[in-house]
Amino acid sequence: MDPFEDVRAHCLRIDGVTERLSHGAPTFFERRGKSFVTCHDDHHGDGKLALWMAAPPGAQEAAIAEDPEVYYRPAYVGSRGWLGVRLDRGLDADVVRELLDEAHATVS
Repeated sequence: MDPFEDVRAHCLRIDGVTERLSHGAPTFFERRGKSFVTCHDDHHGDGKLALWMAAPPGAQEAAIAEDPEVYYRPAYVGSRGWLGVRLDRGLDADVVRELLDEAHATVS
């Protein structure tokens, strides 16, 4: 089973969104070509099933402070405010969908 099946289905329902590999990982792009979420399964052996997603200013810090078991600062894009979201920690699917919508809105 594809661990990102629900993420993929939700993202591709957003008007103009496309998917392609970026640095070997499934990544979703808004209509102008800006990425807003990347799917990672054990990225460089980190053991995480996770999403790296665009986030509005301050959201990364707030989420990590709220639940550091689920949220983290991802490599490479964390310095730009992107949020790491662990899917292997039982996060509610509705919360994931809200975060995906927020990520899309952040770059659109």
